[in-house]
Amino acid sequence: MIHFKSIGLAALVVVGLTATATAQETREPKTPERQSWSFAGPFGRYDQAQLQRGFMVFRTVCANCHTANLLSFRNLSQTGGPEFSEAQVKALAAEYQVTDGPGDDGKMFQRPARPADHWPAPDAYPNPEAAKATFGAAPPDMSVLAKARSYERGFPLFLADLVTQYQEHGADYIYALLARGYSNPKDANSNDYYQPAQHIAMPRPLSDKQVPYTDGSPQTVDQYARDVTAFLYWVAEPKLEDRKKTGFRAMVFLLIFSALLYYTKKKVWADAH
Repeated sequence: MIHFKSIGLAALVVVGLTATATAQETREPKTPERQSWSFAGPFGRYDQAQLQRGFMVFRTVCANCHTANLLSFRNLSQTGGPEFSEAQVKALAAEYQVTDGPGDDGKMFQRPARPADHWPAPDAYPNPEAAKATFGAAPPDMSVLAKARSYERGFPLFLADLVTQYQEHGADYIYALLARGYSNPKDANSNDYYQPAQHIAMPRPLSDKQVPYTDGSPQTVDQYARDVTAFLYWVAEPKLEDRKKTGFRAMVFLLIFSALLYYTKKKVWADAH
């Protein structure tokens, strides 16, 4: 005899387990916590020492797989950035080989990079298609990554962001992903902050004592993540300090201009009835 109640109960259990598994697979990523950055706010500035450390992390770890097509070697010596000396930049560039040409024989050739050259693509793969075949996904270019990545803050926080001029969503996201996202030791590709599926093609890239610092800063995952995030934000917006200075001057001008207009209006219409 068939027990329909038992079948119905079993069906509910199966549906319930399926729904639970689906909910776990599609669960929403965590929202990054807001961090304190030296470049935040209307008067924010880049920390030169932090940018130099962040470049070391980028060069040692990130550049093995990621490109930075909009970054030139000479940018590293410009005011407002890491501000390496011109001699340091020339020596750094000379360590890399770039393709140039064609020469007199009509063929392309390899030569040491110069400060004017863009940051070279990684040796790990010749093109994005090869990267996708190797890693399962092509690593994104890092030139504007810190400005392109963001997350929803929802109401009413996005209104508060307009008042506080909170613009570091991308920096907070990258830091959270690198420093706190890899919380599942059983799944190297699980990341609590990665959008949209919490499954990232990049396994944990950072580990303690991975990059030697010479200024006494902690050689920890947290410090590495914070430093390389600041560097990537500078790569994405190298003129941030100039923009904020210009904005401040414009606001001062508008305030003075408004005050002059107000007192001029009072003077002109003082005798009007």
